[in-house]
Amino acid sequence: MSTYQNHRDHRKIIAIDGRVAFTGGINIADEYVNRKMRFGHWKDNGIRVTGLAVNKLTAMFLEMWDTASSGATEYKDYVGISEYARGGKNGCVIPYGDSPLDDEKVGKRVYIDMINTAKDYVYIMTPYLILDSEMTEAMRYAVNRGVDVKIIIPHHPDKVYAYWLAHTYFPELIKNGVELYEYTPGFIHAKTVVSDDKKAVVGTINFDYRSLFLHYECAVYMYKIDAVFDIKSDFIATMDKSQHITEAEYKRFNPLTKLMGRLIRIVAPLL
Repeated sequence: MSTYQNHRDHRKIIAIDGRVAFTGGINIADEYVNRKMRFGHWKDNGIRVTGLAVNKLTAMFLEMWDTASSGATEYKDYVGISEYARGGKNGCVIPYGDSPLDDEKVGKRVYIDMINTAKDYVYIMTPYLILDSEMTEAMRYAVNRGVDVKIIIPHHPDKVYAYWLAHTYFPELIKNGVELYEYTPGFIHAKTVVSDDKKAVVGTINFDYRSLFLHYECAVYMYKIDAVFDIKSDFIATMDKSQHITEAEYKRFNPLTKLMGRLIRIVAPLL
């Protein structure tokens, strides 16, 4: 059976005059700016980039534009020199894309690399938590190295089956020392990872099968720039509004929803 119908454009890009671009989790809808409250307070993250980094996001937009319109845009009319943007003496800003049509699982590789190379901490914020064995092993190994691994997911889900499914990973993660939090004011839609006060990612890529394997996605990788500290501060502020899910707390979860999550996990790659 072909999965072509699942190849969804999940990128969110605004590129303006080759000078500034935006990406992140934010779609164009009232709930994304909390003008409409569907699942409590909607928490999301985005990033504004300028300079050479805009070129890559512009090119990714044009890539999808040509795919949708069967066009052949002259990229040179919109995109200048394609290279990463310096973020100071040693820092850089690198937008990147992921496509389901090749074997380069860039989104997953970046996340795995950040977890595997973390020395002090790695903080993750994601609306969906559907993990394969490679990702869970990376988190377990990080904790064993003494790395502080924290994850924030929503307390008020937009898709209840995804919420039940996420809970099936809690026992293993808690047992292996990963700290789990649920954002109690509402729904987390942000997709961010930050580690060691050096590296951060803000983009569209969830910790689930669809984002990592089936969707067109994009994100911005940051290394040794000031924005990394802003992302860390945002994570800590969000964690302060979240409920820490301990082993004792997990045991109080509804047994029926635990069972439903286990059943749904059988078809997790399809969700």
